[in-house]
Amino acid sequence: MSRKLREPAVAELFYPGEAEPLGSLLDQLMRGPDFGLQVPKAIIVPHAGYVYSGSTAAAAYARLAPARERIKRVVLLGPAHRVRFQGIAGHSGDAFVTPLGEVPLDGAALEKLLDLTYIGLLDEAHTQEHSLEVQLPFLQHLLADFQLVPLAVGDATAAAVAVVLERLWGGAETLVVISTDLSHYHDYETARRLDGHTADNILHRRHEAIGYQDACGRNPLIGLLALARRRDLRIELLRLCSSGDSAAGDHSRVVGYGAFAVYED
Repeated sequence: MSRKLREPAVAELFYPGEAEPLGSLLDQLMRGPDFGLQVPKAIIVPHAGYVYSGSTAAAAYARLAPARERIKRVVLLGPAHRVRFQGIAGHSGDAFVTPLGEVPLDGAALEKLLDLTYIGLLDEAHTQEHSLEVQLPFLQHLLADFQLVPLAVGDATAAAVAVVLERLWGGAETLVVISTDLSHYHDYETARRLDGHTADNILHRRHEAIGYQDACGRNPLIGLLALARRRDLRIELLRLCSSGDSAAGDHSRVVGYGAFAVYED
């Protein structure tokens, strides 16, 4: 029986399309950030091209280094940019592919969700979606062997997302990754002000205060924050910047990026 693979859609566009230059770039990105003393249970990371947001994402991914062998499952949630739908979409395939190889999917974990009316299989929501794909090379670079639960989030409430996360929360073997950028297409100073306000809402777990204009991954983000409030999780801001801070950045219309770590104390 042939295996069903989700092939990369944005290699060469958002990150290098060949294994060697991609690995070299990831090595370079991971040299800068502090590795920290505590491994987060969840991270919040941006999903733009690596030239813009790679160093910000690396600030969160660096915190996973001590758990390279321990993390066996990654629950990855990001917004659906290409396909509109109600609820949350899983994928029916066997693996997602990047230039660094295959990432096997955890079908058994997905089965635990399918009784929820707002969870379904919708492969087309994943076919061209970059918000999940750009996280995979970081995970492949940092972790040993792990399985993936990729979930594209459409129109879903914070409570609905929180239920999904609660079911898949697991123990130290499970990492949650929320993929989101922040404000879009303001001038540099306006974006810095708006993103600072959003970061403060994230740190204080004020999910109800975050609007669609504040974060393109608002729906998965507010689900994590709702659960973080209920579980009294601690959130740390690791980096906050915008596309205007990159060498290729234009200050007239920028996209905001933030990296956060969420801890079970």
